[in-house]
Amino acid sequence: MAIGYRIMISPDDFDDITANGVKDYDAYFGTPTYDDHVLFELLVVGILQVGLGWRVAASQLPVLRQHMAGLRVDAVAALDEPDFERLMLTPKVMHNGRKLRAIIQDVRAIQQLQDEYGSFSNYLWAFVDATPIIMPAPDDELPTRSPLGARVAKDLHRHGLTFVGPVVTHMFLLAAGLIKLN
Repeated sequence: MAIGYRIMISPDDFDDITANGVKDYDAYFGTPTYDDHVLFELLVVGILQVGLGWRVAASQLPVLRQHMAGLRVDAVAALDEPDFERLMLTPKVMHNGRKLRAIIQDVRAIQQLQDEYGSFSNYLWAFVDATPIIMPAPDDELPTRSPLGARVAKDLHRHGLTFVGPVVTHMFLLAAGLIKLN
């Protein structure tokens, strides 16, 4: 994965359902991200990545955009049981019911965070006082945990999110640019 700062992500950057999700995710990994839609997509990769590699998880982005209402926060939050059942039968969609349910549950929790903090972005960036924290990367390895990831994971759980343990949350914070490796 490429690590470092790039141009700010636009909410429209992830609209293309024919895009290569792996290239999208890799290109934006580490970019400070303030858009709730993009943050949600980066979190979706984290959820899907549990037990898998990031490339497999990121490859699902275009598929899920196509079959989960563009992965738009309000639209995904409105999905119901018949939508879930449809997803479980849709070819190319990762058929892991726990992860698909987590995506829907988590986006509903994100809506509550938006109501409480004005945006999911405001909530997240408050953990770092609006400035990415610098974390050493010994031997050019990508660290998989951090105290910040553990703290944010605990708070995300408190707000009703699932599949956001310390490792997933740390990697999500790296992907969203809240943590910058030095």
